[in-house]
Amino acid sequence: MLKILVVDDDSTLRLTVRLALETRKYQVDEAEDGIEALAAFEKNGPYDAVILDVNMPRMNGIETLAAIKEKDPKTFCLILTAYSDVKDAIVAIKHGAYDYLEKPVDNNRILKLIDQAIKARDMVEIAKNSAPSLEFAKGRTMIGASSSIKKIYDITYKLAKVDTPVLIRGESGTGKELVAQALHYNSPRKKGPFVAINCAAIPENLIESELFGHERGAYTGADKKKIGKFQHATSGTIFLDEIGDMSLPMQVKLLRVLQEKKFTPVGSNQEVSCDARVIGATSRPLEEMIEGGSFRPDLFYRLNVLPINLPPLRSRKDDIPSLVNFMISKFNKLHSRDITSIDQQSLNLMQSYDWPGNIRELENVIEHAFIIETSNVILKGSLPEQLSSPGTPSSKPSSIETLMGNNENSSGATELNYPQLKEQFEKDFITKALQTFNGKINQTALNTQMTKVTLLRKLERYGIDPKDFKPSP
Repeated sequence: MLKILVVDDDSTLRLTVRLALETRKYQVDEAEDGIEALAAFEKNGPYDAVILDVNMPRMNGIETLAAIKEKDPKTFCLILTAYSDVKDAIVAIKHGAYDYLEKPVDNNRILKLIDQAIKARDMVEIAKNSAPSLEFAKGRTMIGASSSIKKIYDITYKLAKVDTPVLIRGESGTGKELVAQALHYNSPRKKGPFVAINCAAIPENLIESELFGHERGAYTGADKKKIGKFQHATSGTIFLDEIGDMSLPMQVKLLRVLQEKKFTPVGSNQEVSCDARVIGATSRPLEEMIEGGSFRPDLFYRLNVLPINLPPLRSRKDDIPSLVNFMISKFNKLHSRDITSIDQQSLNLMQSYDWPGNIRELENVIEHAFIIETSNVILKGSLPEQLSSPGTPSSKPSSIETLMGNNENSSGATELNYPQLKEQFEKDFITKALQTFNGKINQTALNTQMTKVTLLRKLERYGIDPKDFKPSP
């Protein structure tokens, strides 16, 4: 919640301004002169904004402004002045005041200036917390000032200056495509196309044609020649998202492109030269997949020269306020709203939540609040239930505890075998989902947020037959 201090020796004016500000859910304190204002700063500060009269006993507004700016340069100060004292207001502006208001005070004007001041502050904060040396596609940017995200800025900038393949790793929703775009738009290839393709979303029998194109008549239904994504990305960058879901035969073809800069369209005998930088991304544990034989080690080492490992949002919670401010600005434009901020209680809830869906989930939460919230400030009641009513911790063992059987070895330490437990969890999860949806593949994929291709691949891997879950006639 925004904190504002109103400083004026006229108690009626202070009350009028206070009531106007409180309609916006701001926390408002009062002081009758500069001495009281500085005392309030010591006791209750810092404040987001101060509304300050020029002519006051004991300490005038100009002196108070200078002292406030010394304590906290980020505080926005609005000066109140009589018409004959405009020169004082100009002096105040030179000393760091944001703007001035002539008396008698127009409350609507005060609210508008406060909103403008807070938006200006947020823009400064976003600029400070972004990577100033990186360019992005229009409307996109990276937000954050935590040590982990600063490392991402640094390595992204360095990798943008070379032309090697890149592997971006991180959980779903951490911004892998955004980093890929940053690599492209800060590279010598930035004038070329940026072509993105999700390997997990394309059926296995179509992905080769999608990537490399095909000749007319190459297969049933191929009634005309098609140019593949690699040719579309000529002189630019191709981004292969969820590269860990690519089949072994396709991995071989991709490796050849990386090594020889050539490929052959489906149904053609003519090789095509490839001039596109390859950036791959995955949320999957590729090292374990290599051990299990589902990912080629030579392709991994070709991509993994200098990987970019994106941190989950739960490990960079200090960046949440900046991310929220950026998203508020974004959705104000998108939904034609005028939400100015988020209250502290809501922000505290966000910073105590673990964000399994990462930045994508945070963005969904803010947009949800924009739809529900009726005031100009995002309040707790407009947040989704999982944030505003988290409930009490369950006494039931977690799924991982269930998988481990809560057993301990002779040394007293719980046996932890991640690959084995992960596979068992996937089997149990898919089995439960198929039971819930009566073995229907499409419904199971849709409701578990898995792609159909991924679900079918896991069914084959674990030897699970969907027919076993269809209800008896």
